[in-house]
Amino acid sequence: MDAVDALNEIAFWLERELAPTFKVQAFRKAAGSIGGLSPGELAERARDGRLKNMKGIGDRTFEVIRQAVSGEAPEYLEKLRLRGAKPLAPGGAELAAALRGDLHSHSDWSDGGSPIELMADSARMLGREYLAQTDHSPSLKIANGLSAERLRAQLEEIEQINHHDGGFRLLAGIEVDILENGALDQSPEMLDRLDVVVASVHSKLRSDSRTMTRRMLKGISDPHTNVLGHCTGRLLQGSRGTRPPSEFDAARVFAACAENSVAVEINSRPERQDPPDDLLRLALDAGCLFSIDSDAHAPGQLDFLQYGAERAALNGVPAERIVTTWPLERLLDWLGKGP
Repeated sequence: MDAVDALNEIAFWLERELAPTFKVQAFRKAAGSIGGLSPGELAERARDGRLKNMKGIGDRTFEVIRQAVSGEAPEYLEKLRLRGAKPLAPGGAELAAALRGDLHSHSDWSDGGSPIELMADSARMLGREYLAQTDHSPSLKIANGLSAERLRAQLEEIEQINHHDGGFRLLAGIEVDILENGALDQSPEMLDRLDVVVASVHSKLRSDSRTMTRRMLKGISDPHTNVLGHCTGRLLQGSRGTRPPSEFDAARVFAACAENSVAVEINSRPERQDPPDDLLRLALDAGCLFSIDSDAHAPGQLDFLQYGAERAALNGVPAERIVTTWPLERLLDWLGKGP
């Protein structure tokens, strides 16, 4: 098999099972190191050992490449494929199978770890029909949020990818900050050009309930907002530690989502599981739509949708209320981007 594909697939499976970042990056970097070599030159360097002297090639990655150029399926990849054949979540399989796409993902344009094209390739490999590219907005400087100028450049890249991707659609989007005054952190002109706008709160998460409610309601009422992202901002585990959920008037917030046809995100990241089950059921009773999203920051994390599907199923969320089960044409019509 192709050695670059083997290395990237190994990284995918490692990302999926939340392996340490340094371990994943070893395979991504090795793939980048050999990407410019012809098959003949790569095979020759593998045979004579020169490959070991290349930057980014270690003992494990060398063995993977050597086996791949010899026509074998690398043993390490086979082991990961075997582990990956098991579902991430024991429940929600029927709902997970009904999901057609994902409206929240990040690339190396902001705080993700991989190029847009690799994210799109991985979504396609997982059988998705569409993926929204939603990098951060300018105010989130720690996540390298996109200025209007950088966002315009990204739109050009997305257009080029879609030009060559028949049968799969990469949606142009943004995870835009809901600022302290409730405004969205990008110009209306740029938001008009996007397919999907996920609006999230990332700052002052410990504000009092009244302040947070007012802030969220204004963001939800903005006509550009399509999805309310990880509404409580809580963290349950992971390298960033834990964080309690924000306090807000959930009944008013979810009523506003239902009134404005804004989907409540079921964020599938293991450390978020947002909204909590009690709020998920409250949003369901309020008549809200939902979007099961991965919030992936790496290709392997795109498969986190299984976790979100399990939580949606356990809380009785019907598939027809989940916009990411909808075919692209219906989704675009809901987004106001249909013909």
